[in-house]
Amino acid sequence: MRRRNIRPTKQTLHNGFVLSISRFSRLDFSSLLPYCATMRIPITKYGLPQAALYPAIILTAMVLYAVLFRLVIKPHCQCAVLGHITLWLPELLLFIVLVWVLAFFRDPLRRVPDDPLTLLSPADGTIAAVEILDRCDGFDGPVLRIEIFLSIFNVHINRMPCRVRIGKIHYKPGRFLDARSPECSKINEANEIEMFRLDEPNDRLLVRQISGAIARRIVCQAKTDEICQAGQRFGMIKFGSCTELYAPARPSLQCRVQKGDKVKAGLTVLGRYEHSSENK
Repeated sequence: MRRRNIRPTKQTLHNGFVLSISRFSRLDFSSLLPYCATMRIPITKYGLPQAALYPAIILTAMVLYAVLFRLVIKPHCQCAVLGHITLWLPELLLFIVLVWVLAFFRDPLRRVPDDPLTLLSPADGTIAAVEILDRCDGFDGPVLRIEIFLSIFNVHINRMPCRVRIGKIHYKPGRFLDARSPECSKINEANEIEMFRLDEPNDRLLVRQISGAIARRIVCQAKTDEICQAGQRFGMIKFGSCTELYAPARPSLQCRVQKGDKVKAGLTVLGRYEHSSENK
């Protein structure tokens, strides 16, 4: 039988990765390239140290347990079924933890809506509270407050709610209560980021990154006077937390969410300004 030469070829994806594909006479894999590109879910730069360290620790534990099982546990195990369970159950649990750690630091690509009149969600999670405050420090008049709870299974990247210029950034030390507690907003560690809309109306906004019982690390790379685009990444809160958005409660600002709604950073519209002379 005559052997057919199979010549590997390389096709470069638009996101910078190179995919090697074997070219056959009758099979064409080029149609799969767009799907390969869209399946890419990168790890956030804010979590690269942990995304490298924690999996290394877990993989080491898996190897050590396998060695321990072979040298110590297996020789004394009389039941084959029990032996398989003793080996694979802990390994499976460690593998699940490994997958979760990598998934926690995921940073999916998102197409941000192009609408200057919207306020986008600054975080993924569940709406924990929507309320109008009669007064709030730094604001004149009533203020709309939207609180978003982030579970350990949500994407934890924070994004800008609209086109803004960054004002003051104030870190407030505090406690580490459960992020679902009504008191966490007042007494937990938090990072407050002042923002000024670049589109009409030029309102002052405030985004608060709040730590929780598990989250003990707030990351914020925004800088004073920096110009940021809607949906732009500016930080994250690691391992469960809460994010709040404050905006002047104008009559023209229509809130689009309610308690219990699921939201995604840079995609979900929390509020929208209606066209009105009151915006100017």
